[in-house]
Amino acid sequence: MKAKTLRLLVNFWPPFLFSGIKSTRISADFREAEVCLRQRWYNRNYVGTHFGGSLFAMTDPWYMLLLIHQLGRDYLVWDRHASIEFVSPGRGTVKANFLVSEEKIKEIISKTQAGEKCLSEFQIDVTDESSQLVARVNKTVYIRRKPRSGVRSVGDGCR
Repeated sequence: MKAKTLRLLVNFWPPFLFSGIKSTRISADFREAEVCLRQRWYNRNYVGTHFGGSLFAMTDPWYMLLLIHQLGRDYLVWDRHASIEFVSPGRGTVKANFLVSEEKIKEIISKTQAGEKCLSEFQIDVTDESSQLVARVNKTVYIRRKPRSGVRSVGDGCR
């Protein structure tokens, strides 16, 4: 799938569409993405700032999606853990930028070559129109090379 197609599909995905979350850019090589959230009556909280759930949702799938497209079909990629720290009230349009560097990809491939899992950590800053930090999200993504057909890795069974 091309990055432009993914961006259009994601923008019509109901959790994003009905929260006002919009992908504004995904690079052709799937290394970068930018997402914004305009403040509307339906994504405000009781005190008139951005609803925290919408701020968290705007950061949810991006590292998983970027890594799936960069690593290809030979890898399992899942979000494992996430936390958010609300730093200042969010008003107006907020945005988040996502970047997966070449070094990070090399590190992941190196760590997963023999079938081991890799828990890769990322930090996302959500900023307002004046570049003030609104929220900081920490994500952990689980990555493992898929076992070859018929061969199972230790620890891949049900618990």
